[in-house]
Amino acid sequence: MRKIIVSESVTVDGIFDAETMGQWAAPYYSDERDEFVRGIVLASDALLLGRTTYDIQAWYWPNQKDDKYGIANHKNSMAKYVVTSTPMQAQWNNSTVIKKNIVEEIAKLKQQPGKDILIEGSATLVESLAQAGLINEYKLIVHPSIMGSGKRFFKDGMGLTKLKLVESKPISLGVVLLSYEPAK
Repeated sequence: MRKIIVSESVTVDGIFDAETMGQWAAPYYSDERDEFVRGIVLASDALLLGRTTYDIQAWYWPNQKDDKYGIANHKNSMAKYVVTSTPMQAQWNNSTVIKKNIVEEIAKLKQQPGKDILIEGSATLVESLAQAGLINEYKLIVHPSIMGSGKRFFKDGMGLTKLKLVESKPISLGVVLLSYEPAK
């Protein structure tokens, strides 16, 4: 069975807002961080994204010509599934729209042969899939910044989810790489 892996960059206080990443994440980019992200992406053969994250990535990745780490070419060629309730035409190649029976459709994707299914961003989707017990692992890149306000990845009212630490690794510039699985 395939795993659903959530990969997210956050501040210490849980902010993941893409609009402010230049302030809280960019100053802490390093080769170690890039290699961690590269490993996650290359271990996956499908992207599962909410509509907002899909729109951002569909705009960004096809325009990346310098594929220094092999991420752009890999993301552009892999299968992509976008969960949305609003009408859309998925323009990014190899994209499929999931509009109905979302939990059931994603459970079917997990049963198909293949590598990991990667979710980036997409906090609302992650919340729904966590409640349905479909998330296998959370890979968090925690940046040593406190924003104080902004879009939080784990929202109030989400409910308790107990996690088991699988790996923790401090890297340069005070960034910490964390991997958790849902506790049984």
